[in-house]
Amino acid sequence: MTYLFRTIAVAAVLIGSIFVQAQQGKASDGWQSQFDLKKCTLTTTGRNPYFILIPGYQLVLESDEEKLQITVLDETEVVAGVTTRVVEEREWEKGKLHEVSRNFFAFCKETKDIYYFGEDVDFYKGKKVVSHEGAWRAGKGENRHGLIMPGAPKVGMKYYQEWAPKIALDRAEVVSTTETCKTPAGTFSNCLKVKEQNVRDMMSRVKFWEVEYKYHAPGIGLVQDEDLRLTKHGMVGK
Repeated sequence: MTYLFRTIAVAAVLIGSIFVQAQQGKASDGWQSQFDLKKCTLTTTGRNPYFILIPGYQLVLESDEEKLQITVLDETEVVAGVTTRVVEEREWEKGKLHEVSRNFFAFCKETKDIYYFGEDVDFYKGKKVVSHEGAWRAGKGENRHGLIMPGAPKVGMKYYQEWAPKIALDRAEVVSTTETCKTPAGTFSNCLKVKEQNVRDMMSRVKFWEVEYKYHAPGIGLVQDEDLRLTKHGMVGK
């Protein structure tokens, strides 16, 4: 067996192990993969210290070559029997529209946790949609909801954001709650630093986990995503 195929085989075994452990709700390495909603009153609007789920709220982050615009829409979508809020993300690369996704979130009144129920995805080439890679919805096949932002994050928390076998397997670990972030929109203190990992493209790149760091400011939300930094935030469309 060549090195390439040994690597792929080992990665596949590891992924399979994670799937089995996560189906039981608790992986041996401490990652939470199942979230009981029985005690939650789920709504389509709400906010916790690091995530604002209110229609009209918008964040804009930019780097030298990219732009990300996140907008909480005045739209809802029923996913897996739950009425969710639609949050649109638009991404541009070198001034050209690259991706538009519609993400489905619900807010737990009791804990202020915000849960993720899937996304519709359109990738663009020119003005034409060329792919829907990464799209998933909870309740379809083995797919189920994840936790996008805890209401009271603590250092060391480890949880799955997306659980869609063969499509998206994303997870996050809280690294710090005391970061300072300098952005064009201002300097923010006591920011939440989250280490995010995914295996969405493992087979094509022969990687196990891809890692990126995101920073969220209290009362604002996402202010830094790798090279992207906040340039604008606030209510729009009013």
